[in-house]
Amino acid sequence: MTTHRFPAEFIFPGHPDKLSDAIADALVEEAWRRDPRALVGVEVAVHRDHVYLTGRVACAQAHDIDLDGLVRQVYRSAGYDESWGPSPEQVRVVSNVCLGPLEEGEAEFRDLSDDQAICIGYANALEATNHLPVEHWLVRTIARRLHRLRAERPDLALGPDGKVLVLLEEVGLEGPAPTWQLAGCSASLQQKAASDEVALHRAVRLALEEVLGNAGRLVPGLSNALPESLTVNGAGAFEVGGPEGDNGLSGKKLVVDAYGPRVPIGGGAWSGKDFFKADRAGGLHARRLAKALVRLGLAKEATVTLGWFPGDRAARIIRVVAENGHRLNPAQLETSFDLSLTRSGEQFATGGLVEVARWGHFEAAGFTWERPLSI
Repeated sequence: MTTHRFPAEFIFPGHPDKLSDAIADALVEEAWRRDPRALVGVEVAVHRDHVYLTGRVACAQAHDIDLDGLVRQVYRSAGYDESWGPSPEQVRVVSNVCLGPLEEGEAEFRDLSDDQAICIGYANALEATNHLPVEHWLVRTIARRLHRLRAERPDLALGPDGKVLVLLEEVGLEGPAPTWQLAGCSASLQQKAASDEVALHRAVRLALEEVLGNAGRLVPGLSNALPESLTVNGAGAFEVGGPEGDNGLSGKKLVVDAYGPRVPIGGGAWSGKDFFKADRAGGLHARRLAKALVRLGLAKEATVTLGWFPGDRAARIIRVVAENGHRLNPAQLETSFDLSLTRSGEQFATGGLVEVARWGHFEAAGFTWERPLSI
C-alpha cells in the first residue's frame, strides 16, 4: 500500500497574523451588531506597539465604534499584558478606515456580489474530525492543548505566541480503511529567558501523549504512538515573539484558516469581511455543499469549487470532485441547494467571531454554516 505524508501547521492567538485576523473580525462583529446588513471590508497590520487599520465599515453609528478599545480587548484576550508586551494600554491604533452609514439603497444590493471570487470547500467522511483532513484536525487539537499550558503551568512562564507543525503518515489512502501515524511534531512556544526548558519539553510531551490517546479513540486507524521526532523550540530561545518579534497581517494564514496544504485554496481572506462578501460567503457555502454530499452518502470525500461573477446573487458550481477523481454533475446540484448571498449574509453572521478567527471556521459542528445543509 502507498504511504503518503501530509504536513499541517497551526498558530496561537498571540501570533501577530492571528492578532490581525481577530481584530479584523472583531470589527465585522461590531458592525453586524449595529446593522445586520453592514458592509465590512477591512485589513489589519500589527508591528511592535502599532496597529494599522484600513478599509471600510458601513453601518449605523459607525463613527461611534471604539476602535482603540476594540483593538486593546483583542490584545488582552490573546494574553498580552504588562509581562508580555506590547501591553494593551501601550498599543497605538492608526486608523484609515472609512467609517459611515450605508449609502442610500446599498443595503438592498448586499444580495449581489460586489466582486469576483473562486472558492474551495472540502469534506471527508470522518465525523470525528468534523469531516476535516486528519492532519489539519490533529494539529489544531494539539495547538489547543498546548495553548492551555500557559494557564495550567504558570511555572513554565509561557507567552501568548506559538506555533505547531505536524507531519502525518497516511497508509492506504485508496483503500477502505486508511491508517495514520504522527511521524514528526515541532512546537515553538514563547517562553521567558532562563526558564526551565527541560520542564517545557516534558510538558509538551505529556500533552501530546494526552492528545494522541484521545484522538486514537476517536478516529479509527489513528495511532496513539508518539512521533520519533519531537522538537520543542528547535531554533533556540523564544522569548521575543508576537508583534514585538515579527509583523503581522490579516489574511496571511489562508491555508491554516481552511484545510491545510492537502486541499487547494481559492478566493481571498475570510476574516475582515462580512458574510455578504463573496470570498467569505463562497468559502462557507462550498464547505456546506461538500459536507452535505458526504453526509448524504453521495461521496466519501468531496472537493467543491464555486465561482462568483460581479453581480451574481448565488455562487456558481464550477466543479465537484469526489474520491478517486470521480466528478459529480454540477448542473444537478445548482438547483438543489441555496448558495445565495442572502442565505450567508442573513444566517451565517454570528457572535464570537474573534474566537472563530483564532481557531477556525470548522472547529465546531455547531456553527451555523457547519450544521446539516437544508436544500
